[in-house]
Amino acid sequence: MSCASCSSAVEKALLATPGVISATVNLATEKARVQLAKPDLLQNAIAAVQKAGYDAEPIETASQPSSAGASRAGSHPTKQNDHEGTMVLWGALLTLPLVLPMAGMLFGKHYMLPGWIQLLLASPVQFWLGARFYRGALKAIQNRTGNMDLLVAIGTSAAFGLSAYMLGEGNQHLYFEASAAVITLVMLGKWLEARAKRQTTAAIAALQALRPDTATVIQNGQEKVLPIASVAVGMQVVVKPGERIPLDGRVLEGEGHVDEALITGESQAVEKSPGSLVTGGAVNLDGRLLIEVSAVGAETTLAKIIRLVEDAQAAKPDIQKLVDKVSAVFVPVVLVIAVLTLLYWVFLAEGGNLELAIVNAVAVLVIACPCALGLATPTAIMAGTGVAARHGILIKDAQALELAHRINTVVFDKTGTLTEGKPSVGAAVPFNSNSLHSFLAKAAAVEAGSAHPLAAAVLAYAQGQGVQWPGVSQLQDQPGRGVSGMVDGTRVYVGTARWMRELGVPESALSTVNQSLPDNAPTHAWVAEGQQGEVSLLGALGFGDALKAGAFAAVQNLTNLQVNSVLLTGDSRASAQRVAQALGISEVQAEQLPHNKSEAVAHYRQQGQVVAMVGDGINDAPALAAADVSFAMSSGTEVAMHAADITLMRPDPALVAQTIDISRRTYNKIKQNLFWAFVYNAVGIPLAAMGLLNPVVAGAAMALSSVSVVSNALLLTRWKPKLLKPETVEL
Repeated sequence: MSCASCSSAVEKALLATPGVISATVNLATEKARVQLAKPDLLQNAIAAVQKAGYDAEPIETASQPSSAGASRAGSHPTKQNDHEGTMVLWGALLTLPLVLPMAGMLFGKHYMLPGWIQLLLASPVQFWLGARFYRGALKAIQNRTGNMDLLVAIGTSAAFGLSAYMLGEGNQHLYFEASAAVITLVMLGKWLEARAKRQTTAAIAALQALRPDTATVIQNGQEKVLPIASVAVGMQVVVKPGERIPLDGRVLEGEGHVDEALITGESQAVEKSPGSLVTGGAVNLDGRLLIEVSAVGAETTLAKIIRLVEDAQAAKPDIQKLVDKVSAVFVPVVLVIAVLTLLYWVFLAEGGNLELAIVNAVAVLVIACPCALGLATPTAIMAGTGVAARHGILIKDAQALELAHRINTVVFDKTGTLTEGKPSVGAAVPFNSNSLHSFLAKAAAVEAGSAHPLAAAVLAYAQGQGVQWPGVSQLQDQPGRGVSGMVDGTRVYVGTARWMRELGVPESALSTVNQSLPDNAPTHAWVAEGQQGEVSLLGALGFGDALKAGAFAAVQNLTNLQVNSVLLTGDSRASAQRVAQALGISEVQAEQLPHNKSEAVAHYRQQGQVVAMVGDGINDAPALAAADVSFAMSSGTEVAMHAADITLMRPDPALVAQTIDISRRTYNKIKQNLFWAFVYNAVGIPLAAMGLLNPVVAGAAMALSSVSVVSNALLLTRWKPKLLKPETVEL
């Protein structure tokens, strides 16, 4: 594909194919992402692309084992680029003798090669090196569209044909240098553009390079090296110092430090010990680790990261859809302008003639550049999502990146997002005559069947107190409220004060126990027993949870970006206020159920705010879905991550501000690229039509326009977060 018109033609061909549900074509990556009704329709989609005059082949990688996708044939971009570089060199060698005499005229040297030598030099450039433009033009005609190749083919053919005619008439004022120089310069521009585009995909290439080809597994007590594709879940893998961890898993034996920088963006090595989770692609720096494999192939974290980045780069934001509409009519409009230019210089211009008219019309054709328009958005999206991934920010699609730059309100969940999510029991207060031992035993029995972060803290505290708890049955989880179960024939409830009130626990009982809970344990879990309507309070547990090291910096960074922070939690108001005051958050909504959280987010949106929600738990999934842009911590639940638009690969809330920053910079690059692409054409085409640009200068400008757009987008790859350093804030 040579320009936006080509990608539009491929997209239309795919969408017109029966069984194709959706299709998007990315000019920058030369890939199509196709959703099919049935997997066996893939060959039909490929045939449609080939019928449109282009080549395609399916993409099959570990991240996308059999996805319905089509890619431009040519799986060796480096070899292809080397071949194009050789062709450019041949073009330069053949064109320089034609152009040098023009340069000599600047120094008063008037020398021109004989016409027949000019013809011999220009012919291979026109018909051998320029054959690609004729092929592209033929495709455009077959598809009843226009593209860059059509403009170049018509323009250079006109210049070459005019020169050949004039040579036959004995005229020595020829334009062979114009046709040859335009083709060579456009080829040079395409070669430089391809080299630059490869750099925009460097992030994916770097991630793909993290995959080891083999793994050392333990079989029958012996170490054996197997291809990575032969390793299955449950196998035990040995990773020696300096080796990459081949697949996701859990450490069984050994201790050491692991470098996860390219996966999570965390610059510090992470200590691993038995029970620690490890990610495939990370480097084991020291110590021998024995790992039990937990995920392989497309289910590994690395494969999911690559898939997310590829999906984001393949998607089209709304602004690109507008550009596509402009590109669809761009070439026909340029052809009309070229014809009008020809007619004006032949019939209306003073001193005009056919020779000058053709030269000016050629200049109009070769200076028009739909490529710059087509590349302006995807190259910036690719560079932005790529550099974000390198810093631990995974953006699901281009729509999220486009929306993120407008975020003005960020809603944070508390537990696990702003706090460590590793609470510990700081106090246990039984009510009335209930003994501490009995009260803890019943609470621990119910929490033993719960996956809530507080449950582990309750069990650890009960064990520390020497408490043994009975079994539990009929366990019922109440999202946003708590959990209950049958213990020794009686239903026991562990949950929020709000739930206790709903169950009929007297306010006076809650108030009495609350007065005995210390300030350093602001999160409370209340314990009660009985049947509905006859529930009596047993006591309460107070929990403390440290703030994350980056929480204060996260809020301050957002403030610096003029973004408002809101704390939205199901926890008690006292606990929420304590966290908010420590972090400088002025707006707090506490004791919120999951549906209340989503309603709160919707309320902010109704006020005209662009809202981001940051959470990590199952309870946050409705609110994440309700937000304009949703963030999930990779340390959180799978439900939260699937509901989120953006996944933060390390549990650092400061990444939210970094995401908004890179989104704003990316969107600015898109606007810069589109501005220059439109201005370039808006200025260049009229100047060429007025006869103020000769075809050689027009061709050089055309080549430069695409290269400049891609190069401007590449500046994003140098982005590094320049934000406040994390600092510890005590609750």
